[in-house]
Amino acid sequence: MSKSAILSSSIAKKWWMSLTGLFLCLFLVGHLLGNLQIVFFSGDEGQRVFNEYAYFMTHNPLIKLLSYLTYFSILFHAVDGIILTVQNKRARPVKYAYSKPQKNSSTPSRYMAILGSAILIFIIMHMSNFWGVMHFDKNMPLHTKNLVLSDSSCQKLYLTTNGTFLPVDEVEIKNKTELINKDLNLKVGEGYKDLHSLTVAFFGHNKTKKGFPPNKHAYIAVILYVASMAVLSFHLWHGFNSAFQTLGISHEKYNTALSLFGKIFSVLVPLAFASIPITIFLTK
Repeated sequence: MSKSAILSSSIAKKWWMSLTGLFLCLFLVGHLLGNLQIVFFSGDEGQRVFNEYAYFMTHNPLIKLLSYLTYFSILFHAVDGIILTVQNKRARPVKYAYSKPQKNSSTPSRYMAILGSAILIFIIMHMSNFWGVMHFDKNMPLHTKNLVLSDSSCQKLYLTTNGTFLPVDEVEIKNKTELINKDLNLKVGEGYKDLHSLTVAFFGHNKTKKGFPPNKHAYIAVILYVASMAVLSFHLWHGFNSAFQTLGISHEKYNTALSLFGKIFSVLVPLAFASIPITIFLTK
């Protein structure tokens, strides 16, 4: 069999599906740990911690490389899944006369293509609402802090990446993040994009009022996000253990433990993700 035939075979596609799927599971864990900071930290500290995290994720060379690998894995996983579904349909154009799929397979396994498509739609919408705004919106505000002076007046300051604060009225923004001294026209710092306030405004009431108006339909955004996490849970319920079986990582000594871990993972990770917008909506 030629190399091209091996690479294009259903077995090879299932291997790639498994490998990209397991990699994306690792991504979910890392992404979850970063996002949970918006729940565990509050006030000015929470805003600073989350925006510093967002800055690190978009500027660290290794993280950026992993991000590109993640984008590729998502697209490849989705396209590979569609191709496998089409191939399976063509291989069996006529259904068996006697078929009871509910007795031969789990519900998630029978709807993997539909579940995967729903997750892909969610990812596209999620990235357009956050990643897209942060990277391409020219009006994306920077991290600011309100400082109360001795005369009870309030001064707004920009937080810079070198840890200092610069008065807003003394600088102007160029190239989205560069802070330029108005009088000398020299760069005096670089600001943090305020992803924290964007997220709080999207899912909550934005009581901080830093750059974004509150989302009048925040409850709809929360419901759709939680529903998407339920879909992800069903997708992982079958996909996690199926990936190990496809790769041949299976043994009677630890199959039970691996299956249990997969089920716990498929419930806890989406549940933790779902808790984030719910917490924001109820508290922020």
